[in-house]
Amino acid sequence: MILTGVKKFVFDSAHRLPNYNGPCQRLHGHTYTLLVGVRGATDEETGMVVDFADIKRAVKPLLQALDHQYLNELSSLAPHGVRFPADLPTAERMVEWFARVLQTESQCWQSDVSLTFVRLYETPTSYAEWRKA
Repeated sequence: MILTGVKKFVFDSAHRLPNYNGPCQRLHGHTYTLLVGVRGATDEETGMVVDFADIKRAVKPLLQALDHQYLNELSSLAPHGVRFPADLPTAERMVEWFARVLQTESQCWQSDVSLTFVRLYETPTSYAEWRKA
């Protein structure tokens, strides 16, 4: 059976959206919630799709770079050659960045398991999501 294992992460960062005509144009912060979903068959031996520790191993360095940072100043952040969208760090651009970087982290899980979605909550009621086509 094909299932999706999901790991949740929380981090805090500040940003501003210079091209937005509204309150988000000013410096402000968020407590972001990131959900990472990995899809595959349940392993007969372990009973798992993926070890949640494997997802954590892939995501942790990214969160360490973002947590308690001013996102607009992270223009030099480029894990695996994927540049962080510091010029305009919207939830949409950030979720794209997470997805692109995490797709290169396939060594963190088994070959028959793949990244299937990344969801980034900017507030408790608003999120952007990437899903594998």
